[in-house]
Amino acid sequence: MTNPQWNAVDEYFSRTIAPADDALTAALAASTAAGLPEIAVAPNQGKLLHLLAGMQGARNILEIGTLGGYSTIWLARALPADGRLITLEYDPAHADVARANIARAGLDKIVEVRTGAALDSLPVLEAEGAGPFDLVFIDADKVNNPRYVEWALKLSRPGTVIIVDNVVRGGRITTAQPDDPAITGTRELFDLVAREPRLDATALQTVGTKGYDGLLLARVIG
Repeated sequence: MTNPQWNAVDEYFSRTIAPADDALTAALAASTAAGLPEIAVAPNQGKLLHLLAGMQGARNILEIGTLGGYSTIWLARALPADGRLITLEYDPAHADVARANIARAGLDKIVEVRTGAALDSLPVLEAEGAGPFDLVFIDADKVNNPRYVEWALKLSRPGTVIIVDNVVRGGRITTAQPDDPAITGTRELFDLVAREPRLDATALQTVGTKGYDGLLLARVIG
């Protein structure tokens, strides 16, 4: 579902208050050239991630789902010089593109891209004592969103912010009998968050160049 006016407004927002620069433009171009799906966050959404990380005072960020590293760059730019961002990517080819994009942006000293299934990598992070993370951004396969949030909780602290992208699914989140595993997984995510006493959360619908979708925003409170 798209709308020319949504696109025009998004482009206006991006042009005026979230303008691209050489590194961000190159990251998108390299991702397209490598054949990656064009599902990276929009520029104004990337800027939102950047602002949320900055307002959080984040020093340690976890991203689940790297793709070409576009959102990674936005998040990492909010970190202090001694900050750290670990991003998990299932596809080795995507991870290679992301590493090149992150290095071009001058962020390879604070960003680590780990390759493999996130549900395999997350226990390793726990064993390493990599947490607690100040902010977790989840934008990977939707079927496993509930498991990713459970792991985000294990690797968090009171005050950690958890963001989950693509939770509206073009409005199909309310389908009575969904036949899409991504929708089923997303609804399981909402059920989990609703009953989890350690999370205080809301969700927002969004429209724009990425169509009709939305995000869930949660804060760890205990």
